[in-house]
Amino acid sequence: MPTHASYFGIFTGQYSRFAMSTTQQPGPSRGSKIFKRISLFLWIIFFLAILGLPTYIYSVRVNAFGLFGGFPDLEEIENPQSSLATVMYFSDGKEMGKYFRENRNQVTFDELSPYLVEALTATEDVRFEDHSGIDFRAMMRVAKGIITSNNSAGGGSTLSMQTAKNLFDTRTKLEGPLAKQNKYFRYLIDKTKEMILAVILESNYSKKEIMALYLNTVEFGSNAYGIRAASETFFDKHPSELNAQEAALMAGIVQAPSRLSPVNNPENALKRREVVLFQMKHYNYIGQEEYDSIRLTPLDLSYSVASHHRGSATYFRAQARNYLMEWCEENGYDLWGDGLRVYTTIDSRMQEYAEQAVEEHMKELQKTFYDHLQGRSPWVDDDGKVIDGFLENVMKRTSRYRELVKKYGKSSDSVNIVLNTPHKMKVFSWEGEIDTMLSPIDSMRYYKHFLHTGFMAMDPETGYIKAWVGGINFKYFQFDHVKQGIRQPGSTFKPILYAAALENGYSPCHIMEDAENSYAVPGGTWTPENSDRNFEGQRMTLRQAMGRSMNRIAAYVIDKIKPVTVVNKARMMGIKSELAAVPSLSLGTSDISLYELVGAYSTFVNEGVWTEPFYISRIEDKNGNVLQSFVPRTKEAMSEENAYLMTFMLRGASEEQGGTARGLGHDLLSENEIGGKTGTTQNASDGWFVGVTKDLVAGVWVGGDDKPIHFRSWVLGQGARTAMPVYKRFMTKVYADPDLNITKGPFKRPSKRLSVDINCAGYIDPLYMPEGMADSLVTEPPLEEAEIF
Repeated sequence: MPTHASYFGIFTGQYSRFAMSTTQQPGPSRGSKIFKRISLFLWIIFFLAILGLPTYIYSVRVNAFGLFGGFPDLEEIENPQSSLATVMYFSDGKEMGKYFRENRNQVTFDELSPYLVEALTATEDVRFEDHSGIDFRAMMRVAKGIITSNNSAGGGSTLSMQTAKNLFDTRTKLEGPLAKQNKYFRYLIDKTKEMILAVILESNYSKKEIMALYLNTVEFGSNAYGIRAASETFFDKHPSELNAQEAALMAGIVQAPSRLSPVNNPENALKRREVVLFQMKHYNYIGQEEYDSIRLTPLDLSYSVASHHRGSATYFRAQARNYLMEWCEENGYDLWGDGLRVYTTIDSRMQEYAEQAVEEHMKELQKTFYDHLQGRSPWVDDDGKVIDGFLENVMKRTSRYRELVKKYGKSSDSVNIVLNTPHKMKVFSWEGEIDTMLSPIDSMRYYKHFLHTGFMAMDPETGYIKAWVGGINFKYFQFDHVKQGIRQPGSTFKPILYAAALENGYSPCHIMEDAENSYAVPGGTWTPENSDRNFEGQRMTLRQAMGRSMNRIAAYVIDKIKPVTVVNKARMMGIKSELAAVPSLSLGTSDISLYELVGAYSTFVNEGVWTEPFYISRIEDKNGNVLQSFVPRTKEAMSEENAYLMTFMLRGASEEQGGTARGLGHDLLSENEIGGKTGTTQNASDGWFVGVTKDLVAGVWVGGDDKPIHFRSWVLGQGARTAMPVYKRFMTKVYADPDLNITKGPFKRPSKRLSVDINCAGYIDPLYMPEGMADSLVTEPPLEEAEIF
């Protein structure tokens, strides 16, 4: 059998001479044997380096025999994909919010603070500009550290290698069966893949592009992926605005986002920041004086974790999400990862004013509601009696109850035990979150005492929705009361009735009598009553009747023109909800949404053309290419003249004696034309107000989560008190902001002279009076703020 040396000889081509020498010469000396062993070891090392290493690298690259795991193809390397958040923007360019799995948005190298690039280079890869993806000096340092068990030798991964790891998920997604067998194999193969990919990246990208790629892909903790999200999360800044100490903190976090979190572990973060600053000084990126002045400064965070529950227009973003998910499915995009840019019609300033108006009024109204209840339960029947078992019945409609029944059985005592067992929780209050102990049933009891609201404002001409507030707090009450919720609109439906009446021979000056009448309905008769009897038996114009919200006159009109006529008119004005063609429809007894109602009122201001309310103007891809632009649907719903007559009718609420919108006050009404309509449903379960001006149509709904929850006093619960103040606050703020270009003034008059006389009770429109009459008119004093009734 050949000896060990014989094998070596065969391999080198020297076997025959070596074999002859072993038979003809004496055995080798001890020194000769040692020399031969050293030579053999060196030859093996040589051939492994020359042949084995390239073969191994090639095997990893091509995944030989399927042992090493997959490798990204050339197209994926040239166009690396990361999960990017879709960003939504206000119409004035400000960022509204994001949809994301990972909160990540890209920046270019030019958008990075120089301090950030320097801090990262000094700490992670000081020879970044000199190597081609692999830093052999760093690799030798690591090898020496392994041999000498020196754990402080540092890592050998370059920024290019770390970028490859982040981009292509080499340690999980591309793992092969060989790596799963042994942790050392896994480490070796993973590092090899990262080195190969780093070299490829260096050949396809500039150093600046690789730096930006790294910072766009690395995780910083606190749900922040990439430097833009991290800068916004920790400092509320763009990456270009980071100073030296902030950049040092960011560069330090990437080593261990949890352990070095400036929020959860501030001491660790400060120590790591000082290390980074020292490295920056060591490599002359900052001077000794600057280092000394900033090394001990506090973290000075402006911390806010991005969340779908926080920020502006949360209810709107939730509603828009549903549409965008459908759009993405139809068009082959991923809302949560493709980095789309969605431009909306919402104005950031109007949205802010709307949210302020809602918060200011609802906070006050809730206190009034609590004081009014005096400790009594708010859920009552038509006779004002507390409804027995109300909470239990509501609880049975919840998913939590169904899960408990599924787990324990419907008749099990365990269900009631769980529902009545207190545990720690945070609850909403108008004074801020409260830490408390409540059982599920007590938690429901607490929350059912709150009043809720919805608010929407739109441009009647373009259809652009300018503000959307779906409730009082999205984190705790996610049901949207603008489009998702439908409730009885009460008297705010009457303008649609009167719009149909104008097209059937009536006019604003048509004289009516407030008389009691009964109407045949299935199962008997219906006799409507006014909310009060102040005008019983009086004769008044149609304009006065609508301004004073006279139920009996509305019922008389619908009886004459027929309910189906009103339903058809509502359909022309964009009302899609189910409407019952019955006499009581005149009083708004069929449920509709605030979204539909505001859209319908916009028809009056837009010269009779209904424009569908919409909220997305265009969608772009991550590179700014327009994927789709949107335009609203329009429909001619009534003549230009009748549309103007309806704005004249709506002004009756703020101009006529006894008008329900007189409470808007002198400041809003002075030198201005505002039309409006209040609405209050039975037992004051729902309070409504819709206001129209030449520039904006806005609507408000206020009520309890369930219809039995309401004020026990109709006076306190009517729309003029619960809903109209939100509109008043909103419009006051809007008019005070000159940048919005929303101004006071008259509604646009029709292009042709009116075919009907609107000189109702002495009113004369100055734009339609005979020549010379204006000089003889006596101007009435400005309206005083009226008592709300």
